[in-house]
Amino acid sequence: NKRQTTFAGVDVAPILQDEEVDSVDLPDSEIEISTMRAGGKGGQNVNKVETAVRIKHIPSGINIKCSQERTQSANKEIALKRLKGQLLAIAREQRVEEIKAIRGDAVEAAWGAQIRNYVMQPYKMVKDQRTNWETSNVQGFLDGDLEDCVGSLLRHRAKEEQEAQEDH
Repeated sequence: NKRQTTFAGVDVAPILQDEEVDSVDLPDSEIEISTMRAGGKGGQNVNKVETAVRIKHIPSGINIKCSQERTQSANKEIALKRLKGQLLAIAREQRVEEIKAIRGDAVEAAWGAQIRNYVMQPYKMVKDQRTNWETSNVQGFLDGDLEDCVGSLLRHRAKEEQEAQEDH
């Protein structure tokens, strides 16, 4: 009547196409391969032949173990594909984070979220909502005459930083 509990950490990774996985260059110096007996049911060979494979990617510390096939070479191939898939997924996540850092936070395009208004009819005006800077030279602004607006924004930010420092 003993209660036995087992815990497992599971990582879900996509199954990638062979072309994608083959494009990953994985030097032998970055991986450590070890073999072990598979265990479980399987007949006479299961406790004698080391068919299970564990591959460790040294720089990232990722471990992949595969014991689903009956041969060591097949298990090694599957484990390498899984490892390359994990590395591709990590690289994609890092790329997404870099893009997010460059783009900044996505702001919903809705009323009240705008930073600048452009009015061209019935009168002409460009107004920056952050600094209250405005001009009636809409065409000049659209053609690239941004110095006054950028200067106003820089002065506004400098003033905010100074006020923040004074509060501390």
